[in-house]
Amino acid sequence: MPELSVAIIAADSEQRAVLQVMVDGTSVARVAHSFATFPVSANDAVLRRIQAANLDIVLVDIPPDNALAALRGIELLHQELADLAIFVIGSMSHPQVIVSAMRAGAREYIERPTTTADLLDAFVRITAAQKKMERQETRGKLFTMVNAKGGSGATTVAVNLALALQAAHGNTALVDLAPLGHAALHMNLKPVFTVADAIRNLHRLDHSLLESFMTRYDDGLQLLAGSNAPFAIEPSTAEFAKLFDMLVGHYRYVVVDASSRMDATTRLVCNLSRGVLMIAYSDVASLWSAARLQQYLGETVGHEKLQLVLNRYRKMPGFTETDAEAAAGIKLLAKIPNQYFGVSTAIDRGVPVMRQNHTEIARSFIALAAKLTENDLDVKRKAWSLFKTV
Repeated sequence: MPELSVAIIAADSEQRAVLQVMVDGTSVARVAHSFATFPVSANDAVLRRIQAANLDIVLVDIPPDNALAALRGIELLHQELADLAIFVIGSMSHPQVIVSAMRAGAREYIERPTTTADLLDAFVRITAAQKKMERQETRGKLFTMVNAKGGSGATTVAVNLALALQAAHGNTALVDLAPLGHAALHMNLKPVFTVADAIRNLHRLDHSLLESFMTRYDDGLQLLAGSNAPFAIEPSTAEFAKLFDMLVGHYRYVVVDASSRMDATTRLVCNLSRGVLMIAYSDVASLWSAARLQQYLGETVGHEKLQLVLNRYRKMPGFTETDAEAAAGIKLLAKIPNQYFGVSTAIDRGVPVMRQNHTEIARSFIALAAKLTENDLDVKRKAWSLFKTV
């Protein structure tokens, strides 16, 4: 188990000494700092030293005769260092103090006087929670494209978004869930295997077999192609859930082209997705359909996941982006410029518009990929690092 770095804040010197012996006695944590006073402001020296030390845990002792100062210190620590785990040691005979401590930001409340075993249990719990969060963070993110109405361009958006994600971050997969898959045609690929093959082999599917069913594009993007004929027997949602669990466990980003498919499978995949992009034109029929679909999907997926992408967008007098959002009932995420001839030619040739460097439409897909990933931890760390080295 990795060693945890701990600071102790206790007004009583004897209590500080006892807690230090107990923390070190757990063998999974060490005391890096100890303080006799609680922080009282954002510029407090105690707070600055804790921040600079890059600690895992701050252990705060609540003295029976001055709980208020400790509670204020806990609240300040939580406000200024939100990622820091705050463990509190206090009396169990004062329920209001316990409630106030937890509301202030404490993650654990440990009985006073405490024991080494109590501390060890708390340290084990936080280590397990951190590992779980790390596992969740390493799982891939799923983005699903759905047409507001037939022919709105979900496949075009899915293909070019997947290429933009691959170019920026690598390890991206594109999954074609349309009843008849067209994504391969957009990239001039001739897949040997399709989604149907992966579903048929779920009983023995592992990461190596999954990769063997993928078709590789020349920039590294992996395609799980759509079926070239409708399923004779539609797979169950449980089977699709298992397939997508495997996909997000193996790829960093998974882009799904659901096209105009609207069934239990689409609802499932949308529910698993980090974001659902509804592709529409800025005409009455498209936006009317988008409003109906957001009601249908929002029942199970959650309205907060649904975002509007206006394809073949052009400015129209008297019609604003706010009007489009109001008509569809969804927040606008992106606008793909109207370059019908260029897009249709790209589809016919099997050369996605993302391969047309420095064009306005290629830049729009790059910007869309950046928007969808801007809050990912590693992306934010990279952006911060680049900024700091300028």
